[in-house]
Amino acid sequence: MRRRIAAALAAVALLGGCSNASGDGSQRLTVFAAASLTEAFTDLAEAFEDEHPGVEVTLSFAGSPDLAAQIEAGAGAEVFASADEANMERIVEGGLAAGTPEVFAMNGLTIVVEAGNPKGIGSLDDLAVDDLIVSLAAPEVPAGRYAAEIFDAAGIAIEADSYEVDVKAVVARVALGEADAGIVFTTDVAAAGSDVSEVRIPKELNVIGEYPIVVIEDAGELAEEFVRFVLSNAGKVPLRARGFGTP
Repeated sequence: MRRRIAAALAAVALLGGCSNASGDGSQRLTVFAAASLTEAFTDLAEAFEDEHPGVEVTLSFAGSPDLAAQIEAGAGAEVFASADEANMERIVEGGLAAGTPEVFAMNGLTIVVEAGNPKGIGSLDDLAVDDLIVSLAAPEVPAGRYAAEIFDAAGIAIEADSYEVDVKAVVARVALGEADAGIVFTTDVAAAGSDVSEVRIPKELNVIGEYPIVVIEDAGELAEEFVRFVLSNAGKVPLRARGFGTP
């Protein structure tokens, strides 16, 4: 593969200022992106590499708060794409952003259930059933915070049986039968395919999350080019194909 996907800080930290030319003359760019962007940004990176011969994009996916913490700790990120404004604001307020973040995608929430919905879950109210095992993203993760807002709007109290580091972990737990249901982004259910099923949340109760992106301070021109690509009409194509709304 021309592109390596780094999932851990240790792997990314080794790349430091990786927009510099490597020994073989290629250029490398490190992009930190929210876990819910995994499939869309994999497609975006491939398209960007196709338009920029000799460029290798390294992607690191995790929950937005984890990524923000890694950047604050000095990890070698050159672009940061967050699943919410709050974690992006940490980077801006810390003086780590090279410019003003711009929203490039939008995403709603949905209920993820086991394939075929064996528990017969039909609404948010059903998640309050005592013997139902519910998994949510941790409260500091965008999807976890949005889930709390949805429950408040619906007037129900949900005690999660597990809190996960990101939405992909919630989907995995449900797909494996370790949880009966969870709240994730709609694109996460689409990405999981037949491994899970979906129960939609009414529009009047749902939350639409906005995804901002920014170049990290001192990242260089290649990072700026990548952000421009994500914001361009060409960049919107893979995002929409993966189910994201775009501004």
